[in-house]
Amino acid sequence: MPSHSARAWIRLPSGAALDLINPSPDAWTDEDLALRLARTYRWGGESTWTWPLSVAQHSLLVLALRRQWAEVPLTAGEELAELLHDAEEGFLGFDCISPLKRVLGAPFQAVAERLMQAITTRYRLPDWTPDAYVQHKHADSVAAASEAVYCTGWSRDEVREVLGISHPVLDTDPLQVVYGGAAWEPWPSDVAARRFLEELLRLTGQDC
Repeated sequence: MPSHSARAWIRLPSGAALDLINPSPDAWTDEDLALRLARTYRWGGESTWTWPLSVAQHSLLVLALRRQWAEVPLTAGEELAELLHDAEEGFLGFDCISPLKRVLGAPFQAVAERLMQAITTRYRLPDWTPDAYVQHKHADSVAAASEAVYCTGWSRDEVREVLGISHPVLDTDPLQVVYGGAAWEPWPSDVAARRFLEELLRLTGQDC
């Protein structure tokens, strides 16, 4: 890991600055995080639609699946952990797929982990329990399989054989039930940011 004297500053939409190497939990606004995640795209930015799929929309999809499948209602803290499970990607500016993370190695992982720790501190995220983490990864993988087919154009066979995702592809889009619109259509960045922010403010007990 680079020394604490190393710096890597980025400007945020609010005008504030965040040091990616030594991130402060107070460096960003909720609006900064929502907009950055709405402007950070999954699947390398590839899309069969007008817009690529944002990490903000993916995060809401995973949360919707966890709510749908939970045997008992999730606590606000558990829901917040689902919503923010990829939040560091908004500050890194890209969604790094797991195979590439392994190639980039420890330095990249250390930066990502320090960003996620700052997010965990800022929003007081609970630790994953073993069962909750298994349920989270299942929802995340099902979301990924479905996105690959409906948003990016991979075939179901390719999802299994090329991407190595064995989880099923959903038949219906859980977010369409909540927000309307066309099933699986990626939202424009301003829409994704607004919807993510509304959920974030609700779960942190702030007025929308």
